[in-house]
Amino acid sequence: MRVSSRGDVDPFIVMDVMQAAARAEAAGRHIIHMEVGQPGTPAPAAARAALAQAMETGPLGYTVGLGLPALRARIARLYRDWYGVDLNPERVVITPGSSGGFTLAFTALFDVGARVGIGAPGYPSYKAILQALGLQTVMIGTEAQHRFQPVPADLPADLDGLLVASPANPTGTMLDRDALAALIGACADRGAAFISDEIYHGIEYERKAVTALEITDQTYVINSFSKYFSMTGWRVGWMVVPEDHIRRIERLVQNLFICAPHASQVVALAALDCTDELQANMAVYRRNRALMMEGLPKAGFTRIAPPDGAFYVYADVSDLTDDSRAFAAEILEKAGVAVTPGLDFDPLRGAGTLRFSYARSTADIEEGLARLSRFMAAR
Repeated sequence: MRVSSRGDVDPFIVMDVMQAAARAEAAGRHIIHMEVGQPGTPAPAAARAALAQAMETGPLGYTVGLGLPALRARIARLYRDWYGVDLNPERVVITPGSSGGFTLAFTALFDVGARVGIGAPGYPSYKAILQALGLQTVMIGTEAQHRFQPVPADLPADLDGLLVASPANPTGTMLDRDALAALIGACADRGAAFISDEIYHGIEYERKAVTALEITDQTYVINSFSKYFSMTGWRVGWMVVPEDHIRRIERLVQNLFICAPHASQVVALAALDCTDELQANMAVYRRNRALMMEGLPKAGFTRIAPPDGAFYVYADVSDLTDDSRAFAAEILEKAGVAVTPGLDFDPLRGAGTLRFSYARSTADIEEGLARLSRFMAAR
């Protein structure tokens, strides 16, 4: 039967790496996972307990489209606690993961054919979602001297929107307040929408990430419970929209998703108060980051920079290969370590880069670094 060209999106290469790793594990091999940006910890214990109780007391049917009022109010309080931002809970929209948030934001803000800028290297699914919605992706090549973040001088004049992530995937770099404000101002000058991907907020090492809501209300902010709150598989996130966009988003949610999963919203509400357990997870990330910054150069991956946040190291391996996909496959086969080729994040320059995730246990990171050292020594 006939198909739509909107489905002709590029594969998400890291998922292919995960499948290859799974095949190796099915054959009896022990694989160290440095490919996927997924915490090795479950949702917080008290949050899981809250769901068990809720399952005994109610059917967990549909919620209202914008999400449980208590969860929206608690997220608004998070913005006061973390950033000193006084946020109207009505502006908070609960979404089926951040992916649902991107779909809603792009649909609400842009007509077919609109030009939306994203930085390269950057999260590959941005481009795929834009393409599936009939929008044009404008890839903005970023530079090392700007910590692989866009700057106003990089922006074309004819953008309809700009999506920026801080902390970023795959680099872990963050924008300070002045840099973020400059990009927001440049978009305002062009009449372009500004979307801030903040899903790695909470996972920062030396300074707190800045939310776009500290600078302007005329922005879409997208966040998720997947990363800091360790809830990837629960598929629940949120976004904050301007007050005059609330009803527009509500109509879209009602028709595209009905609501985010009720059970996941229950877990998310309880997770927001599990500070001690979440900070214990952060202690692991800090330890793992230190191990990576010491161990990768010793192994032979010398062109790296400390990440400000998230749990990735983005390495320039152009001195080692001009085919990062083949190199990643070789590392998986010979070292038993799964890593992500940079082609996922930068189609033009990614053949010379790899992303290493350190979201798993410290024991896994130590073993992975030992394997990488032996692999590089024998290569």
